[in-house]
Amino acid sequence: MAYASLATGVLLAAGYGSRFDPDGLHNKLLARLPDGTPVAHEAAHRLLLIVPRVIAVVRPGSDPLARVLNDAGCDVAFSKDAERGMGASLAAGVAASDDAESWIVALADMPRIAVTTIEAVARTLDGGASIVAPYYQGQRGHPAGFGPAHRDALLALDGDTGARALFARHTVTRLDVDDAGVLADVDTPDDLRQLPR
Repeated sequence: MAYASLATGVLLAAGYGSRFDPDGLHNKLLARLPDGTPVAHEAAHRLLLIVPRVIAVVRPGSDPLARVLNDAGCDVAFSKDAERGMGASLAAGVAASDDAESWIVALADMPRIAVTTIEAVARTLDGGASIVAPYYQGQRGHPAGFGPAHRDALLALDGDTGARALFARHTVTRLDVDDAGVLADVDTPDDLRQLPR
């Protein structure tokens, strides 16, 4: 039996993926891993093994992606402000999870984060940490955990910097993990081919 966290997951899936497909014909989050699973579905699945609920934030018009994320078990929120960047999408995800105690924020283009890493973030957050992040070889990765004290700051986010300002202003509980997946996002077709197993 996997650990059952008190946190709510927020899966950011509203980006444009222009480096993956400059023509905008193929959503990178629907690209398939070697086993045939769409990238976003795998990212959602891993998060849902630890948290009871995941709000997946997508941009309007992303109906095929919304269906994949619904099939994975997510509640989908459409962010009309998604074009303003990751901060606006994160704020939309927090707003759609009004009853949440805390949040674990993950990116839908990072399908190889180990479930044990997500669990470690969740346990640390559930244990009272204010902000939690995994680090691999000295680099901060995903997913990040945010406690209830940060609700208002998360709701106020906008633009493309995401929660960077929160990391700069507050103490972060650092989890050193042996998990290259915390840094491995899919920005290009080469990234997809080179994902850790």
